[in-house]
Amino acid sequence: MKNTGKKIKVFAPATVANLACGFDIMGLAVNEPGDEVTMQLNDSGKLTIRKISGDGGRLSLDPRKNTVTVSTLNMLKHLGKTVGAEISLHKKMPLGSGLGSSAASSVAGVFAMNELLGRPFSRKELVPFAMEGERIACGSAHADNVAPCMMGGIVLVRSYNPLEIISLPVPKSLYIVVVHPHVEVLTRDSRAVLPKKIDLKTGIKQWANTAALVAGLFSLDYALIGRSVQDYIAEPARAKLLPYFLELKEVVMNNGALACSISGSGPSVFAFCDNEKTAKSIASRMKKFYSEKKIVSESFVSLVNTKGVQVKA
Repeated sequence: MKNTGKKIKVFAPATVANLACGFDIMGLAVNEPGDEVTMQLNDSGKLTIRKISGDGGRLSLDPRKNTVTVSTLNMLKHLGKTVGAEISLHKKMPLGSGLGSSAASSVAGVFAMNELLGRPFSRKELVPFAMEGERIACGSAHADNVAPCMMGGIVLVRSYNPLEIISLPVPKSLYIVVVHPHVEVLTRDSRAVLPKKIDLKTGIKQWANTAALVAGLFSLDYALIGRSVQDYIAEPARAKLLPYFLELKEVVMNNGALACSISGSGPSVFAFCDNEKTAKSIASRMKKFYSEKKIVSESFVSLVNTKGVQVKA
């Protein structure tokens, strides 16, 4: 292979999916945490995961079972190429956190290979390959994590068939606070509690908020953004799986946040703020809240990450 020995390191950021009212269709990227992948081409003709760190030994080294390589294999199959590479994955974010951990690995892998091969695909064209990594991770090839991780910013998935992803405006002073409590919420449990049907009245309220959130982003209306981040479908069902969530949300909203909800399927919780000072104060209060409940947590404060996955020097 002409490029044998060529090496790259990339960082793929965590994401907040759903944004409350945009269940399975909206998401955004944050600056941290995230996954780091190092990939080096060789002449073996196969992908090998040399090592994984930061996962506590929970992830498979089998290229057919790890999202970092499944996405890459799908891209190579589409290209009709056989490529050899050795991969190292450093998980810099917790697994099962509701922050798009599997998506970050999937995006990092396929993005790294695309760079090494001279960028045969655009970022948006890479999203379907990254979605296949999500399929083996959680049984569904959804894009509300992989799209913002790949492309950066805030995204709306208008359609899956055909796939249509829309990048939305990013308000310059929209800060995201994410707190990850060390409690386990299994994805299958968070999916199982969701209602199979909703009544028309509930649907109307949810659709109104989704549309209003988009309007708030376009008009840079922070108050409207805050009022729109309300979930009448998933959050009421999932709140019982997250210890003290409703109590925490009340604390957050009473101390200056624009909005607060569950990140993805949880257990992480996110809040929107319109300035850094308030965001840092909210992060501190959230950590203190969990500490008083004897729950270990970590917090992150970030503007919306508009770049997405990036090559690291």
